[in-house]
Amino acid sequence: MMKNIDYKKYGKVDIKKLQDEFYEARKDEDFKKLVDSLPIKEDELIKYTTSLKKVVNERRNDIENNHYPSNKNEIPGFIYNVKIVDGKLLFYYDTCEIKKEELKEIEYVKNGYMFEVSKNIRNAKMSDIYTDSNDRKEVIKYAVKFIKDYKCGKPVKGLYLNGNFGSGKSYIVSAILNEIRKDNRKVAMVYYPEFLRSLKTSFNSDFDEQFNYAKRADLLLLDDIGAESTSSWSRDEILGPILQYRMDENLPTFFTSNLTLDELEIHLSESKDKVDKLKAKRIIERIKYLTNDIQLISENRRK
Repeated sequence: MMKNIDYKKYGKVDIKKLQDEFYEARKDEDFKKLVDSLPIKEDELIKYTTSLKKVVNERRNDIENNHYPSNKNEIPGFIYNVKIVDGKLLFYYDTCEIKKEELKEIEYVKNGYMFEVSKNIRNAKMSDIYTDSNDRKEVIKYAVKFIKDYKCGKPVKGLYLNGNFGSGKSYIVSAILNEIRKDNRKVAMVYYPEFLRSLKTSFNSDFDEQFNYAKRADLLLLDDIGAESTSSWSRDEILGPILQYRMDENLPTFFTSNLTLDELEIHLSESKDKVDKLKAKRIIERIKYLTNDIQLISENRRK
């Protein structure tokens, strides 16, 4: 039913044309549903008929195209929408569901610092971890509990995971970090031997950026520690300060190694110039403080 409209509100606007357009549009069920859902007087809605029709059309395009960004809308990946703010209509562009996932994925990627780790490791997923071996039960149980506790804000310790070559140590730890990374947490995964070589040859600005990201990341993986050539510089100027900072800030830290902690202590004590058992012992004590120690002896899956 057509209502009486106060024409004076519209000045020189052809109200009859707007009125006809509005009531014609109301024959569309989606348009009717939209305007009926808006707690605004009809004579006000009539002024925005064209914009309201655009909202309906773009919502429809989005649904018909299964929310895919390359749709027929004016801005692919976005939907023209309307909401009420302070009793007035506000038109804006909202992100379609697929575009939201794409943007989330971009942010997820940005939250990671990956240094010399393989694509396989960078993309590791908890759902893809092999569970077909009893040897993996302890570390998988740890991984599931860590993720749950960390996301709930409970105090957690990282992991020192040692074991044979090809057992999947790096993949499992990286899958844990990737799961946390989805929640907008900064993580760093570094292949430790190459990381040290890069730091040694980098300029001041590059050095600071790499060193500080590893030191301050919410979660850190030092992959394959013990495979590097030990020097007093790498032990006392790089590893020691990183671990001390992360202890002070309670930042979960992860290590993978082919060496047990006892073997790593011997490795860290023997630099080119001298043997320093005390400094190596201090490093190991920091690692023990930061981590749970688990061994993974499993089938070599890289064969």
